[in-house]
Amino acid sequence: MLRTFIFIVLLSGVVWGCQSGTQTKYKEWNDYGGGPDHSKYVDFKQITKENVNQLELAFFYPTDDNVGYKFNPIIVDGIMYVLAKNNSLVAIDATSGKELWIHANLRGIIQRGVNFWQSKDKKEKRLLICLNNTLQAIDANTGKSITTFGTNGYVDLKQDLDRDPSTFGRATSTTPGKVFEDLIILGSAPGENLFSGPGHLRAYHVITGELVWVFHTIPHPGEYGYDTWPEEAYKYVGGTNTWGEISVDDDRGIAYFPIGSPTYDYDGADRPGSNLFGNCILALDARTGKRLWHFQTVHHDIWDYDLTAAPQLITVNHDGKKIDAVAVASKHGFLFVFDRVTGEPLWPIEERPVPASDMPNEHAWPTQPFPTVVPPFNRQIVTVDDINPYFSPEEKEKWTTRVAAAKNGLFQPLSDNYEVVTNPGAVGGANYGNTAADPKNGIVYVQTQELADFYSLKNREPTSPRGGNSPQMLARGKALYTQNCQTCHGEDRAGINGLGATLVNLNARVNAEAFKAVMAVGKGRMPGFPHLTETEVSDIYAYLTPEAQRGPGGRGGEPELPEGPVVASGGVPIESPPIGGRMTDYPIEYTGPKVEYVETNNWGLGVPNLLTPPWSLIVAYDLNEGKIKWKIPLGNDDRIPGSKNLSMPNGSQGKGMVVTSTGLLFSTCLDGRIYAYDTDNGNILWSTDLGRMNPFGLPAMYQVNGRQYLVVCSVGGLKDKSKDETDVPKGYLVYALPDQKL
Repeated sequence: MLRTFIFIVLLSGVVWGCQSGTQTKYKEWNDYGGGPDHSKYVDFKQITKENVNQLELAFFYPTDDNVGYKFNPIIVDGIMYVLAKNNSLVAIDATSGKELWIHANLRGIIQRGVNFWQSKDKKEKRLLICLNNTLQAIDANTGKSITTFGTNGYVDLKQDLDRDPSTFGRATSTTPGKVFEDLIILGSAPGENLFSGPGHLRAYHVITGELVWVFHTIPHPGEYGYDTWPEEAYKYVGGTNTWGEISVDDDRGIAYFPIGSPTYDYDGADRPGSNLFGNCILALDARTGKRLWHFQTVHHDIWDYDLTAAPQLITVNHDGKKIDAVAVASKHGFLFVFDRVTGEPLWPIEERPVPASDMPNEHAWPTQPFPTVVPPFNRQIVTVDDINPYFSPEEKEKWTTRVAAAKNGLFQPLSDNYEVVTNPGAVGGANYGNTAADPKNGIVYVQTQELADFYSLKNREPTSPRGGNSPQMLARGKALYTQNCQTCHGEDRAGINGLGATLVNLNARVNAEAFKAVMAVGKGRMPGFPHLTETEVSDIYAYLTPEAQRGPGGRGGEPELPEGPVVASGGVPIESPPIGGRMTDYPIEYTGPKVEYVETNNWGLGVPNLLTPPWSLIVAYDLNEGKIKWKIPLGNDDRIPGSKNLSMPNGSQGKGMVVTSTGLLFSTCLDGRIYAYDTDNGNILWSTDLGRMNPFGLPAMYQVNGRQYLVVCSVGGLKDKSKDETDVPKGYLVYALPDQKL
């Protein structure tokens, strides 16, 4: 792996040629999450607490399709890049919405966002996209694919993972990486089933596509942490990946990765040990991939407590000194805070005893880390006093009985002998998109949700080989649909009001590649199902769309081009990936215990809003003191008569915030509104109803020609079912102060 560095030698050391200047820091939204540190913070002065209530719709750009985008727009030099028109990447004028170019039909692109890079003279600009297990580059000036990137225009992300590419399905990240100097740094989302691919962290050169460095999150022989696993673990354990959000200290050249759980999530019999670097915040040298420090937030995870939310880089006053710190929010409701250079906790983190497992061959780790000063942002135990007061008497009795019979607690190991109830649950707490900060003043904001869940284990069925004739595929798909989807979408696939949308005629709206992406990362209230293999997802799609004619990769023929200035379609042609899709057994040399059990939970979807409200919150931490500054409900459940600021069940996952230097915090919410809060106290200063439930994607804020804009992607279902689809804007809504107020 070779690399050429362009550098300028100064008296104080070396400054890298592509390093961003401090004069533009927090003045642009030029990357997923705003900028390198992922703070979602902007230093614009026009919109203030006094005039925010005057915001109005400046313009609207329609998506012109039925795809549920989760896209975070990026804006550079007056041009906004969005995803619309059946997975087309579109450049529009950021002041009017006028289309400049369209790269059509990028089916299989990750839908949360893209990355942007430009040369120092700003003449060369590139968008880096992940598309169907490849990394590709698109010229941001012209919209055309850059065919000199990688091999014939792409990098095959299934390569360089130290395993046969035909033995696993996904290798693409479901969240954009981070650009640092001339590198694009990526995680991955290989899935969470037994024998999923490994979660290597990788960096590629933005010009050549050359692989520059790799970090093995499941250590290989001789590497740090190898002794925390069985000897052969790196050959068969999967996951341990960053499918969430990477943050970069671009002044120091340090990248911070939130790392997820090893596979299998709920049965760790085949991986005794603490399992580094699973569930770690990991700091690497962004230029070389060298480990600088790490902290493991869960040892030997058997609860699926991934870290996914962006680590927040802040400066705090601590013990009379200014400290550059990093704070990482977890799915189990803790906020961990460290010196971002040394990795030392700012306040003590205690290892406390936790229950042992009663399952054969399961060696739950005897202690787990608990922050001692910084309070959790979620409830972490469920009692009968927490049962939802809006339940009917019959429902309340049912759930009270079930809670009373279950074992309880964050770190209660799962069993096949009893149920375990836990909160926030595997998709509660803080997830991707759910953190932001005022980095200069040491304030961190966390969006979180209470989603209690019941777990138990059952014996795993034998692994099915890939393939089979159509009747077998349909039978497998029906069984998988019944187990995973029917609760919300109904036996007839017509959808259950308030839970799931109709899946009738699905193939007319969603092709196989887009369906795989939705199943991997979720959509709206629906969580992702990363534990399902690519084969199983294909089986479900086949069951739902038996009438669909699917060619290679489920593309169904040559796609139509949308209206507008189309300059290209489909990215670069790629060689068909190896057919296979999963490893079905342990390496022949492995003789230890095997995974025998699978969880029976459905990520809280089978459980109605179990707890007392609020179900979703925004929590503001003052990390100069390690205290919660304020905590407020996020949104309101309008279905409950007379409710106000009650919050929304499952209301924060995948939502996002924008923080301004004028003391405002903007947040999207499942209830179909966007809110502006006073950062001093959490009071609502402005809100507007978008007319559609569940605005997807992170909002963004930018400034062009002296005017400040807020953009929100609103593509959910209609709130008022009596209205026609054409009556309510669906796409990117852009707000600003009225012209006469500027």
